[in-house]
Amino acid sequence: MDKKEKISFVIPCYNSTNTIARVVDEIKEVMAGPMERYDYEIVLVNDGSPDGTTFDAIKEIVNKEKYIKGVNLSRNFGQPSAVMAGLNKASGDYVVCGDDDGQTPFLELPKLFAKIEQGYDVVEARYAVRERRSLFRKFGTFLNESMATWLIAKPKGLELTTYWVVRKYVAEEMVMYQNPYPYLGGLMMRTTQNVCNVDVTHRERLSGKSGYSLKKMMELWLNGFTSFSVKPLRLMSWIGMLIAVGGFLFGVYIIINKLLNPAVNAGYSSIMSLMLFMFGVLFFFMGMLGEYVGRIYISLNRAPQFVVKNYMESQDE
Repeated sequence: MDKKEKISFVIPCYNSTNTIARVVDEIKEVMAGPMERYDYEIVLVNDGSPDGTTFDAIKEIVNKEKYIKGVNLSRNFGQPSAVMAGLNKASGDYVVCGDDDGQTPFLELPKLFAKIEQGYDVVEARYAVRERRSLFRKFGTFLNESMATWLIAKPKGLELTTYWVVRKYVAEEMVMYQNPYPYLGGLMMRTTQNVCNVDVTHRERLSGKSGYSLKKMMELWLNGFTSFSVKPLRLMSWIGMLIAVGGFLFGVYIIINKLLNPAVNAGYSSIMSLMLFMFGVLFFFMGMLGEYVGRIYISLNRAPQFVVKNYMESQDE
């Protein structure tokens, strides 16, 4: 009898005491039905949940169910780092990542694997019709997608979400990244361009609200912006050059205009406006350059991507 291929489910958990058991039940349901030709394991990663009970819920599931691994991080490192911690414990031929809040439709997993069987290396779920989201979340998604298209050569039209499946070699390449600022989309895109989307249903959260604050959205954006491309630095050079040329031409215009019309008062308003603009651009560029240098410094100091405080796994029968 041929050995079954194995799927590793990686679920980052944050304040999910009331939802994670139902997520696990849904995974078990799909794996006992249309996906029964595969073996599977589930890696639940508690990302320093402040509720204090999420890892207790994970331990209860590990003690009760088969093929479950529980990872408890020492503090909140952010969703990308929690996923990386889960990838380090995954042993499957394929890795599936999804959310802990019930929004991920694991019952539609066969749609994603239909594309894997067609030869794709990465399949990203795309929510054809989303539940109502705030303007802030919509803007954050637009910003992240636009940045990814420009910086990491994401195919135009491809959407990156938190529900995806990758082949084992992609996951192995992703975990080789040891720096403290992982950007999952960048890690995938630098490994392969053999990627596609599959439309799935977007569901409401089972309980609670999103843990993505403005601060976390900005951190995610900066991770992608500074970790996988030097294009921002090149853009700064080009903008600086254009401003310098513009300033030179404006200076020539003022001199010629003064020579032709001696009565014209050059004034200080335009000079002050130009100086404020120039200083604003300069400080923005210095801040961006400082972000790059700061991240290089932190990486050289070997800041951890994540720290595992506790680990446990159920015994296979």
